[in-house]
Amino acid sequence: MTKVITKFTRNVPHWQPRVKPVDLQEASAEQLDALKVTPSNTKVSEYVLTLAHDVESLKVRSPLFNAIMYDKGGMSRSERELGALGASMVNHCIYCAAVHAMRHAQIEKSTEVTDKLFRDGANAELDTRDRAIFGFAVALSECPSQAGPEHMQALKEAGLDEAEVLDLILSASLFGWANRLMHVLGDPVRLEDSGK
Repeated sequence: MTKVITKFTRNVPHWQPRVKPVDLQEASAEQLDALKVTPSNTKVSEYVLTLAHDVESLKVRSPLFNAIMYDKGGMSRSERELGALGASMVNHCIYCAAVHAMRHAQIEKSTEVTDKLFRDGANAELDTRDRAIFGFAVALSECPSQAGPEHMQALKEAGLDEAEVLDLILSASLFGWANRLMHVLGDPVRLEDSGK
């Protein structure tokens, strides 16, 4: 039995697809080729196996994800996670928000920032740089986007250079897209013990 999770958490829930994921044993050569470039080399997630129904998109998605979130230079990994978290909170994607909050806390070796964000939302008191990054990611993710010159000025005053701003735009935008896919294709759930 499962229960859909509706509140933000750092405990990554199970993602339950609404569409049957591709079975690796029955995957086509094209699907197997696209699945080779996924970020995980130990286990292919149900999400990625679900995306494998659209081979062309998956072939582009995985390298794009890796380049935006893991390439060297530009913003730090934790700041990219903060940008992705901002987008995920605006879009109320519980699963993605949990993943990015957990990763941010792991990288920073602290839950302080994500505790504040989950408790106080967009109005959380953060240091100047985190405030500018999170504020921009949130504004950019609103529909229609609310990001404006004042957000760019805040990023500049917080010390971000052009490469870091580009990384922030890309990480928040990538998860604006990913959040919508997660919503359409499945639900974040807690697996409940049936007592058996």
